[in-house]
Amino acid sequence: MLAVTASAVPTLFPTCKRRRCTILAVDDKFPSFLPKQVEQIKDKFARNLATRIERLPVSFSESSIMSSCIRPLNLQTKQSPLVLLHGFDSSCLEWRYTFPLLEEAGLETWAIDILGWGFSDLERRPSCNVESKREHFYQLWKSYIKRPMTLVGPSLGAAVAIDFAVKYPEAVENLILIDASVYAEGTGNLAKLPRAAAYAGVAILKSVPLRVYTNFLVFKVISFSTSLDWMNIGRLHCLYPWWEDATVNFMISGGYNVSRQIDQVNQKTLIIWGEDDQIISNKLAVRLHCELPNAIIRQIPDCGHLPHVEKPDAVARLIFEFMQESSQKEAQVVPV
Repeated sequence: MLAVTASAVPTLFPTCKRRRCTILAVDDKFPSFLPKQVEQIKDKFARNLATRIERLPVSFSESSIMSSCIRPLNLQTKQSPLVLLHGFDSSCLEWRYTFPLLEEAGLETWAIDILGWGFSDLERRPSCNVESKREHFYQLWKSYIKRPMTLVGPSLGAAVAIDFAVKYPEAVENLILIDASVYAEGTGNLAKLPRAAAYAGVAILKSVPLRVYTNFLVFKVISFSTSLDWMNIGRLHCLYPWWEDATVNFMISGGYNVSRQIDQVNQKTLIIWGEDDQIISNKLAVRLHCELPNAIIRQIPDCGHLPHVEKPDAVARLIFEFMQESSQKEAQVVPV
């Protein structure tokens, strides 16, 4: 497994430490639909990205959902658009450190909130099962992105990406899977819980102690003060009144079970893995590499389960190089 070291990061991506990075200073004018607790977030990168979140109308299930995302500043047609998903019960703010680096590299970068999570308006309580998540994303892609994309899925977002790429291959040119959670058999026994028990479990999922503790499992190195702030970022979307209903709906629906779809993925795929992932074994990275028909794999040293949060420079470089290589190969096969 090829490792990516910090020294290999080119000058195109300035070192994006949380304490120093070249970003535009903006007034923190947050969208009115975000929970007011966004004001409590200290992380400047998260605050900056939050100011760019918007809601777009997406036709879905005989109605329209105001769906949250971050649209690109750079619109171009030479490369496929880069579309970033997030992990389980998260939001587009997961990309707070890597997103600005990708834009600085000139990539047309979108960050999309998966239906049921993030900051979309779910007041009408739509279904949030796998089929609904897939169809909602397809309608968003069809309405706004409109071109075959390079789709990036971290953690459970990798399962979302595989499911989507297999069902809508015309929409996906390439895949990038980061510490992919793709071998779990859905939500398992949780799908069989009585609704009352499911709601009790979801209340625990929302709890501050659990979220802080989880940060120490997910990231290799994190201070307690940083964990508290990152907990506020990761938990922000949970403060909507519909969050519990959407999460229970997904849980009892059975969740994602994509292991049998892996060998149906025809798109070229980049697998990125944190060397010190304590959530998903590196052995599964090797297995995924073997089972995908057309994949390359890269490992990031001294990194846990979410490299795009913990090592944004390395992830941005890998994504940029992968997209550049893909574009060059496509250019070579275009007839003169």
